[in-house]
Amino acid sequence: MTPATIPRAIVVGAGPAGVRAAETLVAAGLRPMVIDEGMLSGGQIYRRQPANFGRPHETLYGYDAEKARSLHDAFEAIRTQVDYRPETLAWNLRENVLHVVTNGVAAALPFDALILATGATDRLLPIRGWTLPGCYSLGGSQVALKAQACSIGQRPVFLGTGPLLYLVAYQYLKAGVDVAAVLDTSPFGASIRALPDLAVRPGLLLRGLRFRRALTKAGVTVANGVVPLEIEGDGEVTGLRYHAAGGGDRRIACDAVGMGFHLRSENQLADLAGCPFLFDDATGMWRPEADGDGRSPRAGIYLAGDGARVLGADAAEVGGRLAALAALADAGMSADAALVTSLRGQMATLDRFRRGLATAFPWPATLARSVADDVILCRCEAITAGTMRETAEAKGAPEVNRAKALSRIGMGRCQGRYCGHAAAEVLAGARGSSLESVGRLRGQAPVKPLSMATVKADTL
Repeated sequence: MTPATIPRAIVVGAGPAGVRAAETLVAAGLRPMVIDEGMLSGGQIYRRQPANFGRPHETLYGYDAEKARSLHDAFEAIRTQVDYRPETLAWNLRENVLHVVTNGVAAALPFDALILATGATDRLLPIRGWTLPGCYSLGGSQVALKAQACSIGQRPVFLGTGPLLYLVAYQYLKAGVDVAAVLDTSPFGASIRALPDLAVRPGLLLRGLRFRRALTKAGVTVANGVVPLEIEGDGEVTGLRYHAAGGGDRRIACDAVGMGFHLRSENQLADLAGCPFLFDDATGMWRPEADGDGRSPRAGIYLAGDGARVLGADAAEVGGRLAALAALADAGMSADAALVTSLRGQMATLDRFRRGLATAFPWPATLARSVADDVILCRCEAITAGTMRETAEAKGAPEVNRAKALSRIGMGRCQGRYCGHAAAEVLAGARGSSLESVGRLRGQAPVKPLSMATVKADTL
């Protein structure tokens, strides 16, 4: 294929999946455009510190220092060979045109191949008091530590489930913060049942055990199978009450809470692209359909990394390469068959580990369905769980998009990112139906808020 006929390729995201996808395209002779919402490449997991900070990789990323350095170096090596657009929001996608905004200037970017490497965000569960100042997501807690070199509090509690819970708590401990507790809603027995699948990646399994051991050795309360009851405070967080697995209610004094119940894919752009979605029973989430190489049923659209399925950073790097190779093959350009086979094998192992994580750290659906009527479910619109139940019982909403129209759930700034999963659980519980049957909130443009001052670009 001659340079004149090489299709225009765009990669959305510059985390592990996006960087490896761009690197693969560059190696094939293309000059892809890379859209990055951040200031610098690396994504959330390998988020870079501001230019005036000088902490070494070992301090910022711990066990993953070499992986972070490798990814950062890989992108710097190709930076002059890509059209890199940092601090750029991809806010709409329609008819093979990606709409973006950079510094308040909007542009429409046509493409022939689009690789969506949009990553993931925290999956949250509403509990009484979670709207108090001092409550953060686990991802937000990480951003504070990595990008701002500060703690969310002097004595924080980390609450939720999933490997990120222990990683963030450990990172805070290593930074010298007095971590009050790590409270995991998943029973300890779930991790035992997941061992056969988790054992396919023994290094990561041992790392998780090291995190837990280090926290316990430092005197941090680490508890499994908890039921969060209330985050206490009057204008600020002062404590957290929970029901212990062994029985009895307990209280821990704290001045901040970092929360997260595993992760959810950022798949709004895939939705706007017209990709069909599948329901994943293991995680209770919808995901865009794609084959093993990241090829979606929508021609020219490829999915990679946690934006397709939450598999972690290592799998994101593999998925980014596979998606780029699929795009090259579909464009009639040769791809290394042996490399593709090797990457598919790696992905199979990583997917088995993902299944293990889903078993070890289940989404607490029962807690979501039983949240009290007066607890705020949607922070943006101040919609309570009781209002959501009313849409099902008194107004007859059969699925979440109808409930959205009747209650305004998910109409706020976050577009349902933080309330959507719990809202679906509450609706399903009120209707006595399955989570799959109530559907999912459909993506709407703009996927994130735009300034009223946004203007149209004269050129691309």
